[in-house]
Amino acid sequence: MRQTEIGLLLYPGCAMASVHGLTDAFEVGNQYAAQHGGPVRIRTTHWRLGSSGFERSFDSAPDDAGQPDYVVIPGRLADPLTAEEASAFIPWLRQRHDKGATLGSICGGAFMLGHAGLLDGRRATTHWLYAERFNAMFPAVAMTPSDIVVEDGDIITAGGMLAWTDLGLRLIHRVLGPTVMADAAKFLLVDPSGREQRHYSTFAPKLTHGDTAVLKVQHWLQAHSGEEINIGALAGRAGLEQRTFLRRFQKATGLKPTEYVQALRIGHAREKLEFSRDSVERIAFNVGYKDASAFRRVFQKVTGLSASAYRERFAAIGAA
Repeated sequence: MRQTEIGLLLYPGCAMASVHGLTDAFEVGNQYAAQHGGPVRIRTTHWRLGSSGFERSFDSAPDDAGQPDYVVIPGRLADPLTAEEASAFIPWLRQRHDKGATLGSICGGAFMLGHAGLLDGRRATTHWLYAERFNAMFPAVAMTPSDIVVEDGDIITAGGMLAWTDLGLRLIHRVLGPTVMADAAKFLLVDPSGREQRHYSTFAPKLTHGDTAVLKVQHWLQAHSGEEINIGALAGRAGLEQRTFLRRFQKATGLKPTEYVQALRIGHAREKLEFSRDSVERIAFNVGYKDASAFRRVFQKVTGLSASAYRERFAAIGAA
């Protein structure tokens, strides 16, 4: 039985309701996964900074070794962490991210990711009450406080204090699949279709493959996929000869670099079609396609729907 570890980071004053709630939600997901005969289970751990470094204070599988595949930062009832308060946690978060872990935050927990510099060039959300302050502190981040959850590949941010339910369903969906997620949502009385529909089709890249050179390029592409992509430049960014880079990239991600960039661009286009009023032509340009007709062909090939039909079917209320 394979396990995916989701670590919940404890820090002074963090909202324990979200920590315990997620712990229970993941156990609900595991029970439904077992009923369906799924091959994966979620290992839930709580991490804290002890006298000898970061350690697990709770572990649903205490006999197993390893490091978390996901790390989630809760919010807190007081104001979000300052840079000084966050400084003790940032090196560990960066280390985990550099090793391929996906990072998540709830409410003001996004400030810790901001202080760590991990949201620059990314889309993110936080509690609407903190959005203006966040924008002032981290102008390089595309803050969208109207979104409950923003999934940007290897970083997922959730808005208000109770948005842990939405983030929890997103993680259950990623790890245990859509059927288990739907079962867990029914049990928890959370409406996934109204709150999470846009995330079901979001591209979730492989990030725990262990190839640090490829992972470096993946992190860069997440924030720059709309730019002109040159394979030679990507190989240089990875510090590899081009043929070696192409071989290692496909081995690590399962995709050629061009296919990977296409998946990122179409994922961004889906979000824009669902949550903006921009024309298809403008969206095509913004995600990296100079030829709107080429974008339409690729979009239909990937999603099975034309861009217009996709928007008509999935656009959020008020955005259509």
